[in-house]
Amino acid sequence: MITREAIEDFFSSTRALRQRGDAQFNVDDTCLWSFFFVDPSQAKLKPVAEHLNASGYKIWGYLDPDTDNEEPVYYLRADRLEKHTVSSLLNRNTELYAVASRFGVQDYDGMDVGAVDGP
Repeated sequence: MITREAIEDFFSSTRALRQRGDAQFNVDDTCLWSFFFVDPSQAKLKPVAEHLNASGYKIWGYLDPDTDNEEPVYYLRADRLEKHTVSSLLNRNTELYAVASRFGVQDYDGMDVGAVDGP
């Protein structure tokens, strides 16, 4: 489970990247948020993708498993333009953990953030 402390660190680290010029976006503005779900079965992720798509997420597809991993999993990536605070992102993560549980997939694996118009 992603903790409040981890999200606070995520925001701080992302702000520091911007201050150093390594990120061209402000994490405190509207950003492109990517959310990831994992499961050994791509077929089990498809209903999650359909649910998220109907909820306004853009589905980017699946990343193939790393076959060198002892327990390879598929990754489902879903994106959405959103503005978050630590609290709102904590709430979003709670919602997405519930989606993973509801559809019986292995896990909600977290998020990443980027500029609205690209990296």
